[in-house]
Amino acid sequence: MNDDVLGRIAAALERLAPAPAAVPDFTASAYVWHADPDSLQPVETVNRVDLSLLVGINRSRDTLHENTVQFAKGLPANNALLWGARGMGKSSLVKAIHGDVQATHKDLKIVEVQREDLPSIGRCLALLRGRPERFIMFCDDLSFGHDDAHYKSLKAVLDGGIEGRPENVVLYATSNRRHLMPRDMIENEQQTAISTSEAVEEKVSLSDRFGLWLGFHPCDQDEYLAMIRGYCDAHGVTIDDKTLRGEAIEWQATRGSRSGRVAWQYFVDLAGRKGIKI
Repeated sequence: MNDDVLGRIAAALERLAPAPAAVPDFTASAYVWHADPDSLQPVETVNRVDLSLLVGINRSRDTLHENTVQFAKGLPANNALLWGARGMGKSSLVKAIHGDVQATHKDLKIVEVQREDLPSIGRCLALLRGRPERFIMFCDDLSFGHDDAHYKSLKAVLDGGIEGRPENVVLYATSNRRHLMPRDMIENEQQTAISTSEAVEEKVSLSDRFGLWLGFHPCDQDEYLAMIRGYCDAHGVTIDDKTLRGEAIEWQATRGSRSGRVAWQYFVDLAGRKGIKI
């Protein structure tokens, strides 16, 4: 086989093989991990609200904030699972706390990983391992279905493997499910598995690997109205309490739910009607 043929074969193999991930300069405060090809894309402006505007989740806020400060200082800190009612500020809290702590600890970065990219999470950690910066790895709306094996990649990152999780990385994940698995999936394992207890344990052990479980529950009406009033005060939207109460309650009734997300959606509508940019 001549050199020309060997050269073409080598070139073809190089095209098939994924290029090594480019090492970012780590000057940004936030990144999004992309697989195929592997890259950390800087995010110039993070979509978040101020920590003071998150109402009705004080206990979770304080616990996660303290854990994040410990981590930013290089002290031991736990992985955190934020679970519970939809629209109650789980992902907003993670981003807001990062912004608040990063203001005084400049080396604290946040890296968002999409659920579908979890099989490549080991390669992402290889880029972060040994860096002087501290990284919050953030996975939003984490859940797994019947035929989904992505959770096995995450289990190894949280606890297992020879290398283990890098000392400069902590994982924060949000989910509507406490055990990250649908209830009918767990119940099906109990009905069909040869060893039911082992099957269920294997499914729910993922959530056990988070040191912090922070529950989020539906807000009451007073908290809902306080959220909207906080948004109005922060953005300079003027409205009297009686009008706000009537409109906000009607808005929640049309949505069939009451949450921080619904409060924000009403406020966006209100600000638009008032001609105020946010």
